Amino acid sequence: MGETDRIRVGVAGYGVIGKRVAAAVTDQADMTLTGVADVSADWRLRTAAQKGYALFSASREADGAMRQAGLLIAGDLEDLVDAVDVIVDCTPKRVGAANAELYRRKAKPFIVQGGEKHDVTGHSFVAEASYAGALGRTATRVVSCNTTSIVRTLTALKRAGLLNRARGTLLRRATDPWESDRGGIMNTLAPEPDIPSHQGPDAQSVDPDLDVVTMAVKVPETIAHLHYWSVQMTRPADKAEVLAAFGASSRIAAIQMADGLTALNSVKELMADLGRPHDNLYEVALWTDMLRVQGDELFYAYMVDNQAIVIPETIDAIRALSGRIVDPAASIAMTNASLGIGALQSLASPN
Repeated sequence: MGETDRIRVGVAGYGVIGKRVAAAVTDQADMTLTGVADVSADWRLRTAAQKGYALFSASREADGAMRQAGLLIAGDLEDLVDAVDVIVDCTPKRVGAANAELYRRKAKPFIVQGGEKHDVTGHSFVAEASYAGALGRTATRVVSCNTTSIVRTLTALKRAGLLNRARGTLLRRATDPWESDRGGIMNTLAPEPDIPSHQGPDAQSVDPDLDVVTMAVKVPETIAHLHYWSVQMTRPADKAEVLAAFGASSRIAAIQMADGLTALNSVKELMADLGRPHDNLYEVALWTDMLRVQGDELFYAYMVDNQAIVIPETIDAIRALSGRIVDPAASIAMTNASLGIGALQSLASPN
């Protein structure tokens, strides 16, 4: 595919998600990264420059600071939006909602992340559940890490005809690792004050038919999130049938305690051994030897990497908004191949 035939993508916000989206875009044969915009002039933008990314300032104040820091600036956010086919906004909560006014004025399809409200775009995206609904739209919202995992797993059960209702408890990491010196919690647990926690209703913004209730508690660690789920199925089923349902999703990876993957840190270490950038775990890592079935009741647990799980979804959302790939399975397969998704399945123990 020639350079002029590729989807031109801009990334606004070069933080935890933005830098991973930018890197993933460069891995796609049908996309090109036009540039990244930010308000920072620190080491993050210097590394972006070293990667050869074109840098854009996201505000007038940022422009001066970035130039003073010696960064080569190609233009401002409006210039970046003018030059792309799709803009991916990875800025902090509420900034993306404000930026949406610019994207609409420029008539450019755009993606926001899960920190924004569903109303910002009127559509919420998880590739295996709502890709088709994003085709031809001017905007979509890639839902949060936890919501992405919920929709992936419950959609797998729903497609197998096994899902009646689901109740989940989320143990949420306190903060991102690189910001652990700035905040977070220590020597305590902090329950979310509302039941359901926001993830359940958020999953219903993707699929209104899901009967799901979530509860969440913030815990003093920074590696990843841990979910425990209790599902009432539509009928009694055996473990093999449930595992087959989860196995039908390429983005749910089977892991086992018996293989030494006994905690979040060991799974992250496996990602490093696989050579994943930033030790990214793009999949839902579900412990199959922990999973239990009792009649029509199902119990399971899995790990969510909040820095990585939404990256493949964002890549698929770019294709959906561009309209270049109309078949969800085709886009998912392309994204999976480019990011190495599937490697965990090949490592799974046969037992």
